[in-house]
Amino acid sequence: MAPLSSPGPIAEYDEHDEDALKELIATELGTVRDRSFGLTTDVLDGTGLTSQVSPLMSPLVWDLAHVGNYEELWLLREAAGIEPMRPEIDTLYDAFEHPRAERPSLPLLSPEEARAYIGTVRAKVLDALPSVRFDTANPLTSGGFVYGMVVQHEHMHDETMLATHQLRKGAPALLDPAAEPLQKPAAASGADEVLVPAGPFEMGTSDDPWAYDNERPVHRVDLPAYYIDVEPVTNAAYTAFMEAGGYDDPRWWTPAGWECRTTTGKRAPAFWSKEGGQWVRRRFGRTEPVPPHEPVQHVCWYEADAYARWAGKRLPTEAEWEKAARWDPATQHSRKFPWGEVYEEGRANLGQRTLRPADVGSYPSGASAYGVRQLIGDVWEWTSSDFHGYPGFRSFPYKEYSEVFFGPDYKVLRGGSWATHPLAIRGSFRNWDYPIRRQIFSGFRCARSAGEG
Repeated sequence: MAPLSSPGPIAEYDEHDEDALKELIATELGTVRDRSFGLTTDVLDGTGLTSQVSPLMSPLVWDLAHVGNYEELWLLREAAGIEPMRPEIDTLYDAFEHPRAERPSLPLLSPEEARAYIGTVRAKVLDALPSVRFDTANPLTSGGFVYGMVVQHEHMHDETMLATHQLRKGAPALLDPAAEPLQKPAAASGADEVLVPAGPFEMGTSDDPWAYDNERPVHRVDLPAYYIDVEPVTNAAYTAFMEAGGYDDPRWWTPAGWECRTTTGKRAPAFWSKEGGQWVRRRFGRTEPVPPHEPVQHVCWYEADAYARWAGKRLPTEAEWEKAARWDPATQHSRKFPWGEVYEEGRANLGQRTLRPADVGSYPSGASAYGVRQLIGDVWEWTSSDFHGYPGFRSFPYKEYSEVFFGPDYKVLRGGSWATHPLAIRGSFRNWDYPIRRQIFSGFRCARSAGEG
């Protein structure tokens, strides 16, 4: 098949210029839908779309209809005040009504019906868009928030669809990377870790119009000094942990982690196996040697935490990760991205163009003010923090996006991956998952408190 498309530049816009904002929204709605079709009906037939490759994932046809149903709910019913099109299917595509494992047994729309349904929804959304007023008194539409929410939601499901493709076994490769090669690594920075001095910084955001509720509000956090790795942990470094018996030594594992390790029998990152004395990995239907210099991915939180202990370090807290990524000590201001306020091509590996992380040391122009590299893109990075709301958190526009997940069951991930679209990531963005999850495109970097070993 043809290579996956580049995400292209993300337009800058004035949120107060309603016409320009609506033009941007229409463009981004088209971009994300092309991506969704490129992962579903453009590459698979009916059986491939309706079958379930793992109880961890939905059939792809469920994801396809779900993004359309979500769009209908928020952009037609809520934003435009249009009567429901298919209210009888709402419960089928409510993620809280039906766990993923049971979705194949539901009377889902067929691939043809799903594509027709979401196409009709989209046509009505675009027809209604000119008449929807982005009133600053209405937080749902102010700054185009609800449209940004829907676009980001579909991009998130596209990343989930990529994880579903990765889990497919015994099938031919369907996805090809874009033609442009990965950026070659720059010269080594000369340090494995950098010191982030003690002091306060601004965490979260209150002024990004498309930020989610769990990113809000901005608040000051005062941290002691700490060191953080310049780059994510590589496959080679993780292999050293494995070869040193890291999976066999309970000293490096939390009690829950050790129970998970011994119960599941996992002894390597997901999709790795050993052939002829060499580690190989399965990547979207292809088997290849594990590249030593890429960030390790498909490791769960327990594995990341055990490696960090073995290395004499720890996982960074969520606040430590964000300060290293966003805070500019010269201006005393938190940036939207590590490099500045505007997304720019060539500063991060995003948008599924390559179907893999870039070697560590790549994208040096994307470094933060502290010189920390590859904080955005490549792999989601596990932190040590549980998922909670910030001080002053207010659920908006619905509790099921963030609030129902708060608590010790979920660990926070930061930074996005190579599969994340640029519009769906920023330095304040928070992801979360169970600490056992490995099918996501997750890796990590380490940290340690100043004064430690």
